[in-house]
Amino acid sequence: MKVVLFCGGRGMRLRDYSEQVPKPMVPIGRLPVLWHLMKYYAHFGHTEFILALGYRAEAIKRFFLDYEETLTNDFVMRGSRTETELLGSDIHGWTITFVDTGLDAQIGERLRRLEPHIGEDEVFLANYADGLTDLDLDEHVAQFMETDAVGTFLAVRPPQSYHVTSIDEDGYVTDIGPIASSDLWLNAGYFVFRRSIFDVIESGEDLVAEPFHRLLEARRLRANRYEGWWAPMDTFKDKQHLDSLHDGGRAPWMLWKDPAP
Repeated sequence: MKVVLFCGGRGMRLRDYSEQVPKPMVPIGRLPVLWHLMKYYAHFGHTEFILALGYRAEAIKRFFLDYEETLTNDFVMRGSRTETELLGSDIHGWTITFVDTGLDAQIGERLRRLEPHIGEDEVFLANYADGLTDLDLDEHVAQFMETDAVGTFLAVRPPQSYHVTSIDEDGYVTDIGPIASSDLWLNAGYFVFRRSIFDVIESGEDLVAEPFHRLLEARRLRANRYEGWWAPMDTFKDKQHLDSLHDGGRAPWMLWKDPAP
């Protein structure tokens, strides 16, 4: 299946990085979160990517144009740098379509502008490109295919550092507890769509605010509740957390890696 990745955001909560690179290019270790996400999809056999570009699009294009696989794989060099034999590969066999979808376009509008690149495919995948998970993608897709829904997304628990409160009309707290114990679920992306999604997106719209509400009113929108591992890349603290997992060899999203002996 083709994989649409929304790469046009500015990432304002990652200002230390976003003033220099677009949010999907913020690194985890030495490589951007976008690369980690693409490797995740490739692990499940999905290697046709469509990048919805916007802010600092040239940085994303340049990364892939200059990508050097010898820096991320074992290789044999014979005599000179021009005689190398890769012992592994990161992006060989990938097809990446780079599409400028506008500097300030809403996500729904970005998706609408990509319709010609989906071709005749009945089902495709999409992602906000700002979060990672160890979700079994095959199972996620299979559950969707058994329904008549137009779209589904991964639903996860909010970060556990927050607390939910109930407050009466006089301002007194009537209840307080960990947000994880509430019935709140976040839209974490990891979308699966039927191409009929384009029939409910109008020009200039966001994806959730208007199209998703049309679908839920028609009972054609589903969510996959997931209690497993997921983490966002929204803030500098999030980046530090993902870096620590990566550097410590405990990166749950790197399903393509052989398990430690």
